[in-house]
Amino acid sequence: MQASSSTGNRHPSGASNPAAPSPAVAPEPELGLPIPQRYWAILVVALGITLAVLDSAIANVALPTIARNLRASAASSIWVVNAYQLSVTISLLPLSSLGDRIGYRRVYMGGLVLFTIASLGCALATSLPTLALARVIQGFGAAGIMSVNTALVRMIYPPTQLGRGVAINAMVVAVSSAVGPTVASAVLAVAAWPWLFAINVPIGIAAIAVGWRALPRNEGHPSPYDYPSAVMNAFVFGLLIFAVDGFGHGERYGFVAAELIGAIVIGYFFVRRQLTQSAPLLPVDLLRIPIFALSVGTSVCSFCAQMLAFVSLPFLLQNNLGLSQVETGLLMTPWPLVIVGAAPLSGVLSDRISAGWLGGLGLATLALGLLLLATLGAHPTAFDIVWRMALCGAGFGIFQSPNNRTMLSAAPRHRSGGASGMLGTARLTGQTLGSALVALIFGIAPQHGPVLTLYVAACFAGAGALVSTMRVRHSAPTAA
Repeated sequence: MQASSSTGNRHPSGASNPAAPSPAVAPEPELGLPIPQRYWAILVVALGITLAVLDSAIANVALPTIARNLRASAASSIWVVNAYQLSVTISLLPLSSLGDRIGYRRVYMGGLVLFTIASLGCALATSLPTLALARVIQGFGAAGIMSVNTALVRMIYPPTQLGRGVAINAMVVAVSSAVGPTVASAVLAVAAWPWLFAINVPIGIAAIAVGWRALPRNEGHPSPYDYPSAVMNAFVFGLLIFAVDGFGHGERYGFVAAELIGAIVIGYFFVRRQLTQSAPLLPVDLLRIPIFALSVGTSVCSFCAQMLAFVSLPFLLQNNLGLSQVETGLLMTPWPLVIVGAAPLSGVLSDRISAGWLGGLGLATLALGLLLLATLGAHPTAFDIVWRMALCGAGFGIFQSPNNRTMLSAAPRHRSGGASGMLGTARLTGQTLGSALVALIFGIAPQHGPVLTLYVAACFAGAGALVSTMRVRHSAPTAA
């Protein structure tokens, strides 16, 4: 990371008005930003990551309504989620690498502006293709925010408080990714579905105004940008997701096979190119560390399971059980609420208990909760649904904090940026694959799609639990 090597990044010791920092002010690497600029900057970072992560889940509850309103099938409406996840996934690592070169602040602010404009486009969309296109653009903006988020946190906080900043950031991501149903329920209780996106506009404008004055600057470094790697990265992730989704929509097997073969061939040359780079776009150097690679696999499995559940549960509750949008959101609320309590507890326990055991226990609990949701029956009570949702939230909350901590601590200090980018990529890869698999399952078995999806989600959670326990025999290397 180049945050601490840029020139002209000393905060003037005689600043007379720290409450209104100049955009030209940059942090002292050893001290971080001065207070209260630090508080304003972390508020902007928290707002941006909340908007970006929340919008990957907020549309799920409204998917049945959007499908009916825009006269689209349930399987086609999944593109409201897929389009966003796909564009974020293919651009996260390239934008993170771009931030190293032109400065994290520029990439973050550009992403925030693009996200806000695209949110307005989503609110004004009158057809599914138009909405999907706006979601693609919105996803590129979200990738700009997420790709350099941790790098900015490192510049904002002094080294002695960096752990606190990373913990707050992880909590914001965890809560934001889980409270989508609750937020959607609150919005849909008083407004139509376009307001799910329109509400982002004033928040985005406020974050842009404050961020312009508060976020730290870094000059980056002038080394050439690896455009071929960025293009190959996009093709590999894109072709994989299109192949899975195309199979779900009944695409010809020959075409799906061609997409998979294309992804494998391009992926081969992509990885070979990364092996020749000193700081590769895809951090293959970190993936050679066993505990890091296992943590990535655990993360992909867990977020795939969570997204499978979050996309399919609204269809199960509304279409199969006949509940309203508001009831659906409220009954899914225990999941994120329990995460808020379980995640800090597991973070404390991770100081004394292996992340392999904690992650395995958490994902096994999630798998059990998903199996119990899949076997709800035709006439469950509200309590039957609530305690199962809470069990899923407890399992996911126990898993996430120790897993994130292990991934970051396993990487050498000078590769912490690559570790942070891979952490986000693993999460988004799991979420994107989960969304695509929902389309596949719904396309194959539309009648029993929600229940089958929950069974598949339980299998992914179980697989993640097994991978997590494999980390017990590995210890994280000491950061260099």
